[in-house]
Amino acid sequence: MFDVIIVGGSYAGLAAAIQLGRARRRVLVLDAAQRRNRSAHRAYGFLGQDGIEPGAIAEKGRAEALVYPTVSYREASVRRARAIPDGFSVELAGETLSAKRLILATGVVDELPQIPGVRERWGQSVFHCPYCHGYELNQGRVGVIATTPMSAHLAVLASEWGAPGQNVFFLNHAFEPDAEQLSDLSARGISVEREPIAGIEGQRPEVAVRLQSGRLERFVGLFLGSSTRLALPFAEQLGCELEAGPVGSFYKTDQMKQTTVPGVFACGDAGLPMGSLSFAVADGVRAGVGAHASLVLRRA
Repeated sequence: MFDVIIVGGSYAGLAAAIQLGRARRRVLVLDAAQRRNRSAHRAYGFLGQDGIEPGAIAEKGRAEALVYPTVSYREASVRRARAIPDGFSVELAGETLSAKRLILATGVVDELPQIPGVRERWGQSVFHCPYCHGYELNQGRVGVIATTPMSAHLAVLASEWGAPGQNVFFLNHAFEPDAEQLSDLSARGISVEREPIAGIEGQRPEVAVRLQSGRLERFVGLFLGSSTRLALPFAEQLGCELEAGPVGSFYKTDQMKQTTVPGVFACGDAGLPMGSLSFAVADGVRAGVGAHASLVLRRA
């Protein structure tokens, strides 16, 4: 039996593994190799790694975790997790493994609007976070595609990285802004476009919105707020409570990242209402420390 099994070997999971490895606890990281930011060319805003390719950051983190002899890593998909008398078990293809503690760092899946061309450009010229990708647009013309009423907030925020007076908010029949939202958009010089979108076209460094009339609007980048879902059904399998966030549900945890099921911890995008590499790493550290403390201060 391992001390801790970590499901998810991206930034949060690896950060947790390093903390546990430094405590000389026997840890297994299981990773399905489906990083949420795998389509992005660069990761920005992460201290000491600004502008580095996201996969390279993950590879370096994995190497750092595996320096500790009690940490092991396997590329594998977990099919099921359940409680057992002395801890928890996870089922892989033809194999069951067990641990005293379980950390869920599974991330989330982005649910993108059904607009032709969006998925192919996701993370490259269509983004969800202006803090992560806005600076590189060099204050060019920026567009925001509405998905929910929260998108009005994104449109106002993203205009900070766009050319003043040239940015466009595409409603695309997602919702109709109220008077206050329209006033905020107008005050920022953001045009509101109500004609539906037919598709997204173009290649970097440009992206274009094709409207149903055939009109083409060109931009240096587009933003949209994707909805998210947890990558795996462990909440139902283990009985963990979830919380509703602005774009999707995530695991309800305490300050040390323990879920409502004692011994089960959650971190990263699965345990936070906002997605960021920096947030994920910090959250993983808390989960690793929390899981270790639970082994030391309570009966395993």
